[in-house]
Amino acid sequence: MSWLAVAVGGALGSIARHAVNQWTRNYLFPVGTVAVNVFGCLLIGLVAGLIAERRIDLPVHWRQFVFTGLLGGFTTFSTFGLDTFTLARTLSSRYAALNVGLQVAGGLFAVWFGYRVGSMPH
Repeated sequence: MSWLAVAVGGALGSIARHAVNQWTRNYLFPVGTVAVNVFGCLLIGLVAGLIAERRIDLPVHWRQFVFTGLLGGFTTFSTFGLDTFTLARTLSSRYAALNVGLQVAGGLFAVWFGYRVGSMPH
């Protein structure tokens, strides 16, 4: 059941992300990506807060549908945001900062490296 929940949620999240990108494609700045990332963070924070305060009770397969599937398909940046928030709240701001640094610097380096390898002449 969890695989199906993630698959359906992921498909719906990806369609939603594509729709936002299509609606915002004429801007010079990546407005669609910013909108998806910020809105996804708002949604994941809202749902996590509602669960933490026991205002809603989502069974495991619904959590997988929402968090991993729907929001994961919409933007994995929301998971990064929730992970960083949770680290800052439960462990320390140092771990949160380390997570931000590793994800952002590591991700940008990986894009650069991948691009360099992919654009090498034959």
